[in-house]
Amino acid sequence: MLEAKVAALLNRLSFQIENKKMVVGVSGGPDSLALLHFLWMQREKKNLSIVAAHVDHMFRGQESLEDALFVKAYCEQREIPFEMERINVPEIIKKTKKNSQVASRQARYEFFEEVMKKYNYDFLALGHHGDDQVETILMRLTRGSAGAARAGIPFTRPFGNGFIFRPFLSLTKAEIAEYCQKQNLVPRIDPSNKKNIYSRNRFRNEILPFLKAENQHVHEHFQRFSEDIRNDEILLQELTVQRMNKVMKMGNGNKITIDIIPFLEVPIPLQRRGIQLILNYLYKVIPVSLSALHIDDILSLIRHHHPSGTLDLPNGLKVIRSYSQLSFQFELKASTPYSFELREPGVINLPNGASIRMDVIDDKDTIETKGYFALFPADKIKLPIEIRTRKIGDRMNPKGMTGTKKLKDIFIDSKVPIQDRDSWPVITDKSGWILWLPGIKKSAIEGINNHSTSQYILLTYNK
Repeated sequence: MLEAKVAALLNRLSFQIENKKMVVGVSGGPDSLALLHFLWMQREKKNLSIVAAHVDHMFRGQESLEDALFVKAYCEQREIPFEMERINVPEIIKKTKKNSQVASRQARYEFFEEVMKKYNYDFLALGHHGDDQVETILMRLTRGSAGAARAGIPFTRPFGNGFIFRPFLSLTKAEIAEYCQKQNLVPRIDPSNKKNIYSRNRFRNEILPFLKAENQHVHEHFQRFSEDIRNDEILLQELTVQRMNKVMKMGNGNKITIDIIPFLEVPIPLQRRGIQLILNYLYKVIPVSLSALHIDDILSLIRHHHPSGTLDLPNGLKVIRSYSQLSFQFELKASTPYSFELREPGVINLPNGASIRMDVIDDKDTIETKGYFALFPADKIKLPIEIRTRKIGDRMNPKGMTGTKKLKDIFIDSKVPIQDRDSWPVITDKSGWILWLPGIKKSAIEGINNHSTSQYILLTYNK
């Protein structure tokens, strides 16, 4: 029965185990022991090479050590190569403050990867089964997971330089227990699996029995759901990447910006996945606290009528709306005020990588201009020229306008992103008269006039 169900799953997923070299993760419990025994029984028929790998997490002292010795004895009796390591996970938890399950899993998988490298094997076989799949999907839906995470445990996925695969996902825990009994296997039982202090155990002990009472084949339906979701996600992700490449651009460091107007033309299912794509890229490790609600908040910020806004996501990631731009970035640093002077022709390099160049032109007919520039009659300017960041109360008299206007309003009218305003260069003369906001506004005295002077000061801004 077990053999037939495993074969049917492998056939449906087009996965062949023939001639494969694999490490088998074995705790000594029913699931992993049954998997090791199943693969060992198939070794000659399928030409399998098997190594058993066991980790003692040292939570239960002598009892967990006896689990390791049990697996070792099982392997010695059947001439299965055996690798084990004792890892003091309680000490790791004390130092790192990690969740016990997270710390255990990380230690275990690191060891499995080491064993794969040692033997140069490409596959890691794990004993997750159909009940595990039901629990995982329900837990993730309850937590608010999105995208492919809703599909639960993948049958196979990349791992290290190879792959993980899980041939028991079509089986129930009861079917595995029955197999152990028929094969005269007496696995070790971890008493912590019955305690409801872990959320998975609460799903296992309280919710799963109800679902099985409703439909004893519920695990098969969840596995089909998992496969369908995963296959749909593959196609949707391909479409998402194609569309997001047209509306998204990478910035310096950990920053991504999207153009809101074309983004809103993307179909809504791809919008959500596009945001998830950005988050997956920026986060090296996805925070447990990140959920679908955060994506909802980001989409609300995009669709809101207000032109600006900020969201704080887990682990210091900020989402900033500024008019038609939405940026994602870590560790926004406050701009440091600066002030530089030009008393004679020369160049000032600004902290943002741009530069301001000053030239004195004696013959207005020889003036050559390109890019961002401003030209002022020399007798109207009191040197030195100052290049600085904005100050509270700054006003200027823009060209073509009577009277003065606040710099704050000029920035708003010009739709300058909020995060750029404190570092934008403001150019004044000695008297403090604002001459130019490069790339935004020039003052009323800028340009060639009919004044008797023939000498001009040319300022050039290079981004």
